[in-house]
Amino acid sequence: MQISNISRRAVLQAGGAAGLAAALGLSASGPAAATNPSAQRGGHGTTEIVDLGPAVVQFSLMSSILVGDIVYIGSRNLDPVRIVAFHVPTGKIVGETVLDTGYSIQALAADSTGRYLYAGVLQNSGGAQPNLYRWDLATLSTKATPIGRIGERDVRDLSVAPDGRLYAVGGGSPTKPALWEYNPASGQVISLGIPDTGATLARAVAATDTTVFFGAGSTLGGGGSAGRACLWAYNRAVQTFTLVTPSEMLADPSIRELAILGDKLLVSSAASTQQSKVALMTLDNPSSYSVTTSIGKTAKNFTSIGDQVYFANESGLCVYSVASNSISQLTLSGPSLGEIWGVDARNNKVLATSGYGFVAEIDPGSGSMAVTDLGQAGASATPQAVMGLAAGAGFVYAGGNGVIARHSLANGGAVNLQSQGEAKDAVIVDGVLYTGQYSSQGIWKYDPLSGEPIHQAAGFPAAQNRPLDVCWDEVNKLVLVAAQADTEGGGSFWTYNPATGAKQCFINPIDDLQLLRAVAIRDGVAYLGGGLPTLDGPGTIVAFDPVAGKELWRIEPRMGAGISALAVQGRNLYGLTRKGGIFVIDLPKRQLVHQADISSLSYGFGALVANRSVIYGVSDTNVFRFDPKTFEVATVLADTKGGWYSGSHITNDENGYLYTLRGRNLVRIDDHPRP
Repeated sequence: MQISNISRRAVLQAGGAAGLAAALGLSASGPAAATNPSAQRGGHGTTEIVDLGPAVVQFSLMSSILVGDIVYIGSRNLDPVRIVAFHVPTGKIVGETVLDTGYSIQALAADSTGRYLYAGVLQNSGGAQPNLYRWDLATLSTKATPIGRIGERDVRDLSVAPDGRLYAVGGGSPTKPALWEYNPASGQVISLGIPDTGATLARAVAATDTTVFFGAGSTLGGGGSAGRACLWAYNRAVQTFTLVTPSEMLADPSIRELAILGDKLLVSSAASTQQSKVALMTLDNPSSYSVTTSIGKTAKNFTSIGDQVYFANESGLCVYSVASNSISQLTLSGPSLGEIWGVDARNNKVLATSGYGFVAEIDPGSGSMAVTDLGQAGASATPQAVMGLAAGAGFVYAGGNGVIARHSLANGGAVNLQSQGEAKDAVIVDGVLYTGQYSSQGIWKYDPLSGEPIHQAAGFPAAQNRPLDVCWDEVNKLVLVAAQADTEGGGSFWTYNPATGAKQCFINPIDDLQLLRAVAIRDGVAYLGGGLPTLDGPGTIVAFDPVAGKELWRIEPRMGAGISALAVQGRNLYGLTRKGGIFVIDLPKRQLVHQADISSLSYGFGALVANRSVIYGVSDTNVFRFDPKTFEVATVLADTKGGWYSGSHITNDENGYLYTLRGRNLVRIDDHPRP
C-alpha cells in the first residue's frame, strides 16, 4: 500500500436502530411465501423440499482504495466477484467491472499516474487460472483484464512502485509465500524468492524505486516461533533480502500493514495475546525506527492528513501522531463502522469504507460523519456466501459478512441485522438468538421481542478468535461454544449462562495442538471434538463437565482425520471427520460401535444435527441421514452445491423442519423416512 497512490450498510437493524435504518431507507425482502416446493416419495419415505429464496443478500466488500475522486471497492463472497467505482462528490456508483476468477478481492493498488487499478483475488483452489487483474480507469466501461498469476492461491496485498512495477504477496498454497513482481513492459509475472521459510502467509507489501518491503507471519493453526511476524527488505538492485523486523513485533503472529509515508515506512502488526504495534521506520535505514503500542489486536489501512496518520482497528478509527509517537482512538458520532476495509484522505476528511456496505466521510476534528449506503448509491446487492444457520420461534437466521439475515417463516420476508464480524454458528433458545461471532467477538445475542439491536453478550480471550460450533445445554441452561485459536493453535470451550451472564473459558481442553471444532451435549455432559490444522487426526473426543470445567474421559476414534461435526441421538454420539468418515460411540459404554467411509457424500467441513430421532448430515454437495439402528447412510438431497463460505451447516426448528442451502438459496426440508 502507498498513501500517495491511494488515498454497505446493513439494510435494516432491528430494535433501537430501526429509526436510523428507516432514515437511510434500508430494507431487505425475501419471497412473500415459500416457493418451488418439490416432493420425493419412494421406499425410503417422503421428502419435501421448499426453496425459501436467497439466504443473505447484501453488497459485501473486502477492499477499497481512493484514486482521484473515486473510491474503488472490491467485493466479498459475491458471484461474480466485482469492483465498483463510487464517486465521492455525487455519492453514486459510476462504474463496475467483473473479474473472471476468485470469490473475493482483498488487494487493490493503483499506479502513480492513476491510470491503472490492479486487483488480486482470493480463490477456492489454486491452478493455472489468473489471480491478478488490471483495470484501465481512463474508460470505466472497459472490463478489467487478467495479467497473470502469482504462485500462491490467494493474493493478500499489492503495491505499485513509482516506476510502475507491481508487487504482490499472498498465501493459501502448500508452498511458502514468495514476493512476486509484474513488469508492465514485458507482461511477465515472476517470483523474486521466498524470504522466510517459517512464514505461512504474507499479508503486506510496500514498494519504492529501490526497495520492496515484505510483511508476513503465521496463519490458521498456530505458527509457533518459526511463524511469527517477519518484515523483510528486498533490494531491487542487488536482488537480496534483509530481515528488518522491529524487535517489539516479534511476539505477534504477523505483520499486518505496510505503507510509504514520505521517507518513512509505516508498519503494523496483527496481535493475538498482546496489543498490536505501529512502527515508523526510516526507508534508507530500517534499523532506525520508533514504535508504539496500538489499541486492540489489529491496525490496518493507513492514510495521513498532515502529520496525523489514521487507521482502522476493531473498534473504529485510530489516530497516530508522528510528532509524539502516540496513538489514540478517534471519537466518532454516528453509526458503528464495523469492520473497516479502507481508510483514505480527501479534502482533509477521512473516508472509511465499512464492511456494513457504506462509505463514511468523517471530520477527524469533530468526529461527525456523513454516510452513503452503497446499495442506495447503485451497487448491486446479490446473494453472498453464508456462514452459519439457526432456526426456531418462526425465524431462520443466516450469517454473512457483517450481517445476519432474519427470514420470517410466517410471511417469507427477510430483514438484515447489522452485526460485526461473522456469525459462524448459532442457536435459538426461547426465541433468542445466540451466535458465535468471528473474529474475537465472542457470543452475541438478539431477542426480536426486546426492541434492542443484536449486541455482544459475552467476550472471551481475543486469541480464541474463531467460534465454530454452538449448542444449548438444557440441563445446565448454558450456551456452549467450541472455538479454535487461529494463530496460537489449540482452542477453547466456552460456556455462557443467559440467566446470570456468567461465563467460563477452558483453553485447550483436548491438547495444545488440536483445534477445537465441534461440541455436542447429552444429559449435561459436553462432548468436544478436535483435529489438526490439516485434514489429519487423531480427532480426539473428550467428555467434559461444562460446570466443573473438567475432563471426564476421552476416546480416540482412530480414523486418521480431524473432527468436522458431532451430534447426539439417544445413547449414541455420531462424529463426522474431515476426510468423510463417520463413527458412532455408545456413550454409556464409552465404546466405538460403528465406523464407515462416506467420503462420496461428505469431505471437508460437514455438519450434523439430530432431528425427529434421526441424525442428518450435510456437506457442500449432499444432505444425508443415518438409520438409527443400522447406521446405514441414505441421501436426502443430492447435488446441493451449497454456497457456504466456511463449512456447510444444517439446522432444524421445533417443528422438525430442516434448513440448509442449495446453491446460495435457503431451503426447507420436511423429511419423513420410512420406519
